[in-house]
Amino acid sequence: MSRTADLVIVGGGIQACSTALHARMRGLSVIVIEKDTVARHASGVNAGGVRRMNRDYAELALSQRSMEIWNRIETLLDDDCGFQRAPQIKVAETEAQLDEMRARVADLNSMGYDHEVVLDQTQLRALVPAVSPHLIGALASLDDGFALPYQTTFAFQRKARALGACFHEGLAVEAVRRQGADWQISCRGGETFTGRYLLNCTGAWAGKLARQLGENAPIEAVAPMMLVTARLPHFCNAVVGGPVGRPLSFKQMANGTVVIGGGRRGTPDPDTNVSEIRFEHLRLSAAAALAIFPIMAQATIVRSWSGLEGFTPDDLPILGRSSTAENAFYACGFSGHGFQLGPGVGEVMAELIATGSTSTPIEKMSIKRFN
Repeated sequence: MSRTADLVIVGGGIQACSTALHARMRGLSVIVIEKDTVARHASGVNAGGVRRMNRDYAELALSQRSMEIWNRIETLLDDDCGFQRAPQIKVAETEAQLDEMRARVADLNSMGYDHEVVLDQTQLRALVPAVSPHLIGALASLDDGFALPYQTTFAFQRKARALGACFHEGLAVEAVRRQGADWQISCRGGETFTGRYLLNCTGAWAGKLARQLGENAPIEAVAPMMLVTARLPHFCNAVVGGPVGRPLSFKQMANGTVVIGGGRRGTPDPDTNVSEIRFEHLRLSAAAALAIFPIMAQATIVRSWSGLEGFTPDDLPILGRSSTAENAFYACGFSGHGFQLGPGVGEVMAELIATGSTSTPIEKMSIKRFN
């Protein structure tokens, strides 16, 4: 198996696998090194939201580019990734919350985006009849959806590998250093790899690799939690988020189970790869679901989990070239909302690495903001 490539990617999540595929499509040789297994962490434990709604303005162009790929994902990957179109909805309990949504939609319209709309109470209940009567409206992006995280990440890996990308799993990187014009990557056990370009996709562990490049990537390891219920009669065809004060991500799968997340956090331990459930916080997620959907009083929780993700202080990813090291790049710190961005991140990073620039604005996500 090759030990030398144009591009060496450290990390094995969706950002890494997507970049590997798009880099191969541009003719670059690619090696991916993952200390555990592909999709072992954030890319395998997230809620699977394919969400453009309520994005930070800095992410909008990237999210739109990614959505264009989601809309042809089966053609690209020969796998539907479990992608289902469904409205993404963030409900409102107060007029003040609804006013903020109206202001956001006006901002977006002024920037040329029209994918988000405000729903009044009648429109909300027409889309999701099971919501609580006290909800007075919502922000919605009607053409978004959700997909299956493991299936999607593996589909990117499988297609990248079919096009010639080499994946090395169970191999921890210990050091990176310049060797002439190239990067030399040394791994535990003595294996070494060489690449002209280096991409840091190591998620919750990205800060450690960044320090070897002489710069600050303030990544905090966080453990978002999820739970899933036993099957219920079908009552929801949307992905529903809670209002301020009730963090919630809620969707019902085709088999009737309900998947609930939304930001409540467990206890992370990146040094041991372990995260632990905090049941007192998970109880709050269940309470938020019950407040929005009274029918959830009938639900039985059957499973819960948490996983390690990398968060930045401003909840924006770190994307683009290093500010200190030539031909080194970052795609990390996705702060719990990187899944939808994955297809677009791969295309943008491959474009940037192969050509030196990208047509999608990513400057506000540069690592320079921390240095």
